[in-house]
Amino acid sequence: MVPVHMRRSLPVLLLCLSSCATTPGNVSLRSDGTPGPEECPQKALEAMRILGLSVGDAAEVELDVNQTDASPITLYDGPVESMLNSPLGPFPSVSRLYGRVWTGGPQAVIRYYEVQPPEREPIPICAVARLGLGQLRKKPESKPGTAILEFSSAALYIVNSFR
Repeated sequence: MVPVHMRRSLPVLLLCLSSCATTPGNVSLRSDGTPGPEECPQKALEAMRILGLSVGDAAEVELDVNQTDASPITLYDGPVESMLNSPLGPFPSVSRLYGRVWTGGPQAVIRYYEVQPPEREPIPICAVARLGLGQLRKKPESKPGTAILEFSSAALYIVNSFR
């Protein structure tokens, strides 16, 4: 349930930010192919503050909506559409997440730049997919530009910058 004060803020926030599409910037790659540091855009920091999302807030996410509940899954370098499996602050499960996947290193790196609640405009955020114990680690049979992962879901964490 979304608190009353947030229900009033969400339409105003959506109106203010709907024209501000957030896309990944030019991210330098490390020698192992993983993305380097990236600042969280000011609009995303502002949106997360207004919505009451804090660094470390977490939810469960289905990594690729086209491979829900599959095992294993294959992720490709580039854009990804994911879906919340559990609520995140004011966002209900089934909200869509838009981000980017990098597969160059020993594990997949997934950064999210937008969340889109049902029947609403996308809102800028900064979040990452994580799993403990190396569970985003690529399977040995992964070809260049892909990451074959054992699990289709992971934890999503709000961040204030990408490291």
